Amino acid sequence: MNDSPAHTGGLFEGTAWHYARYRPDYPQALIDDLVDRFQLDGTGRLLDLACGTGQLAIPLAAHVAEVVGLDPEPGMLTEAAGRAAAAGVTNVAWLQAGSTDLPGEFGRFRMVTMGRSFHWMDREQVLLSLDTMVEPNGVIVLANDSCLIRPTTPWQQSIEDLQHRYLPPELIPADPLPGRLDTPADHHHHDHILANSPFSQVNRSIYEFTRQWTTEQVIGYLYSTSLPLRRILGDRRADFEQEVTTTLRRLEPDGLHEPVRLEVFTATRH
Repeated sequence: MNDSPAHTGGLFEGTAWHYARYRPDYPQALIDDLVDRFQLDGTGRLLDLACGTGQLAIPLAAHVAEVVGLDPEPGMLTEAAGRAAAAGVTNVAWLQAGSTDLPGEFGRFRMVTMGRSFHWMDREQVLLSLDTMVEPNGVIVLANDSCLIRPTTPWQQSIEDLQHRYLPPELIPADPLPGRLDTPADHHHHDHILANSPFSQVNRSIYEFTRQWTTEQVIGYLYSTSLPLRRILGDRRADFEQEVTTTLRRLEPDGLHEPVRLEVFTATRH
């Protein structure tokens, strides 16, 4: 989940239902690598900051004693709790809070994860706060993938172009940058921010794979971003969805495939 710059709970308001159902999970290879590399043996505590609906917290919960999932959106936490219950996961506490609430009274952690979220935060301040919360041998994990809104294929570009035709002019940036609809402008490389923080020992891993989408999943994903597209569309929503469906069937009659590049930084103290 992308954490808002302040604990207002407004950036992703109303998106939780779609977020839980249409945001893709992380590959099992990432979970396995984190467990192996950092010897997650069922002990210790994990903090999932800006946890969204639990895409990282839930699969990692089996490998630690306790997980704390923080998110400013109560709807996200409700969906996360439902997903955890369905998976039989009982060792996660879901708490309404954002990055600006750190360090707070949340305790100490062996691992802190942030999935598709660090770019929304005051990154330097968050890392300073986490320095007081992470155990001496603990680790920070940042995971970001290309995901659907960063066009790498013709069908993805066609969906972005179609979106623009339905958006009011003030929401269409003048400078076309990949992923611009859901990414803030200040986006210095995370590894540079980490290298100048208390967690300056940085490792970068890349996972490349192909993700398959259905038309329903594409539309649901578009409704899960910080751009309030569903609300903006209003009574034009049916027209938009029909046009997406027609466009994708024309461009990719044999199915939708997205080449994914997942970038993961793990950072520890020297």
